Amino acid sequence: MERGIHMTRVAMKEMLQDASRRGYAVPCFNAINLDMIRGIIQAAEEEQSPVILCHAEIHFKYTPLEIIAPIMVEAMERATVPVSILLDHGKSFSAVTKAMHLGFNAIMFDGSEYEYEENVLRTSEVVKMAKTLGVSVEGELGYVTRPKSGGAEGEDDDSIIDDTSLYTDPKQAREFVERTGIDALAAAFGTVHGVYLKKPKLDLSRLEQIRNSAGVPVVMHGGSGLSVEDFNNTIEKGVAKINYYTGMALKVMDQAKTRLVREEESTFYHEFMMDAIQDFKEDASQIMRTFRSNHKA
Repeated sequence: MERGIHMTRVAMKEMLQDASRRGYAVPCFNAINLDMIRGIIQAAEEEQSPVILCHAEIHFKYTPLEIIAPIMVEAMERATVPVSILLDHGKSFSAVTKAMHLGFNAIMFDGSEYEYEENVLRTSEVVKMAKTLGVSVEGELGYVTRPKSGGAEGEDDDSIIDDTSLYTDPKQAREFVERTGIDALAAAFGTVHGVYLKKPKLDLSRLEQIRNSAGVPVVMHGGSGLSVEDFNNTIEKGVAKINYYTGMALKVMDQAKTRLVREEESTFYHEFMMDAIQDFKEDASQIMRTFRSNHKA
């Protein structure tokens, strides 16, 4: 980051403000196990990139929060680059409070399924709790869809991916930020969670209006499946943090299948594990270069 010194635990709010000033996006990787964490941190250190490790409430069934939290905190404390750890798409107050007390220094509270006033109320309550612990908070206005066919464990009907009424209202963004006190705003402007069912059409004009109205860094969810041009355009229009998981999960699994088919002899699990860590690292490195976060630590 601009001060030219290595830091480890860094507030997400500070990270995203730096990204906004310097024209890049901080990569936020869902990391559901130790292999992913190791690969991502190795990539961040090699690329000299700030990074956010996150764990989503929807992924607790794979790795419980109380098991992965100490590993993520340790990775953050030992890294030679700025790292923040975030609870992604926290929807229950129990998950939010547990994450903060386990050492997470950032929370993404997702109240997007509620009506506007209820979203404001619930997000505000999370911000009040977080501020007493020095924890950054990201809120969501609008709704980034999670279609059933997209592989992101969603329950949304595939047809709603074209429903622009779910997009973030730029005029409402400023009020939402002021009433809740959030540090970053997750916005809906055409991205979806999981695999894209058709070529994404991003409303970049809306994104620019949201950024100008909100007054805080804007976050893009649904980063997997976009083109380099799409990423460049969203960063140019003000996105300071991009969440990425599906693309990595698919790519590393595809590489593993190809490798296993080629192997003529038995493969030990530890060999598979070390290959996976390398694959995670390589994909994370590419993403950091794409998001322009390399050499920004």
